[in-house]
Amino acid sequence: AHVVESGGGLVQPGGSLRLSCAASGLSFSVYVMSWYRQAPGKERELVASIIRVAGSTNYADSVKGRFTISRDNAKNTVYLQMNSLKPEDTGVYYCNFRAILGPSSWGQGTQVTVSS
Repeated sequence: AHVVESGGGLVQPGGSLRLSCAASGLSFSVYVMSWYRQAPGKERELVASIIRVAGSTNYADSVKGRFTISRDNAKNTVYLQMNSLKPEDTGVYYCNFRAILGPSSWGQGTQVTVSS
């Protein structure tokens, strides 16, 4: 399996970034695609998720109204549009592709830094 994130970087508070994550060679049928993040000294937390077929979404309270998750099933790719970024959004962002039960695959992570 090969899961690759891209799109991270340094942005000023109030700015925007769009993360992408493409998967290939997965050995299972994907049920849900998710973005997680991990800030320094903190545990990894779920940011947003989207059900692959139905398209229904779920967001952490801290990002509701600012982040939008979407997917392109033909490309096995999930996106995270991040607007109105805040310093507390800083961290390493990971994508995850998971089956309905059991197996999942993680990307290597992409750094997002929000700072003036």
